Amino acid sequence: MNGRNADAHAAIGNARLQPGSEALSRRSFLIGSAVSMGALGLAGCATTDGLSRTEAALMYGPMPNEKFPIPAVDLSQVDPKYFRRTVRYESKEAPGTIVVDPANYYVYRIEGDGNATRYGANVGRSGFLWSGEAYVGRKSEWPTWTPPAEMIKRQPEAAKYARGMPGGLDNPLGARALHLYQNGKYTLYTIYASSAPETIGTNLTSGCTGLLSQDMIDLYARTPVKTKVIVLPA
Repeated sequence: MNGRNADAHAAIGNARLQPGSEALSRRSFLIGSAVSMGALGLAGCATTDGLSRTEAALMYGPMPNEKFPIPAVDLSQVDPKYFRRTVRYESKEAPGTIVVDPANYYVYRIEGDGNATRYGANVGRSGFLWSGEAYVGRKSEWPTWTPPAEMIKRQPEAAKYARGMPGGLDNPLGARALHLYQNGKYTLYTIYASSAPETIGTNLTSGCTGLLSQDMIDLYARTPVKTKVIVLPA
């Protein structure tokens, strides 16, 4: 055997797999591929916030039994981080208290034991944000919307509703509203149901706070009159 052949055989010998190593390598590849494919499959079934798309579709599905049937939310227009969920939220406030966090576009309902139900929201635009404490002085289903005089001055087209716009899907207050009071007086601010999913996570209103209709109906059902509401600084 000449030197060249010796070198060739040495190279082949060094490259030869140890017993069982080929099977192990193939098995590792198959397992890795299966994990990768499984991850891709799961990615198609879950939102980025851990809520499955099936769960989200059920949570935000149509509500045909309402006075004005509410359609399903177009989930493609909502960042999944704004979907309703239970989160850790340390607070000294009593269970049931509502905390509005306009800086992060969330509304929290304190549940106790360090937990809260969190809802995505739209909030007041620049110049209309406010903070402080209030309470729910009145609740209404499919409320009439009456634009305040200040709004009519800014937006004269709202004058046609000066005597009130009847409840309905086109009404800005939507299916439910919690009217906020201070010292026995209506502040003109509400937490209301929005039928525009693309507005969640934006600064849109004249100081009111909007939730998806399905979320607002959930919060409304669990919020009695006199509930404390805290609006944090933006």
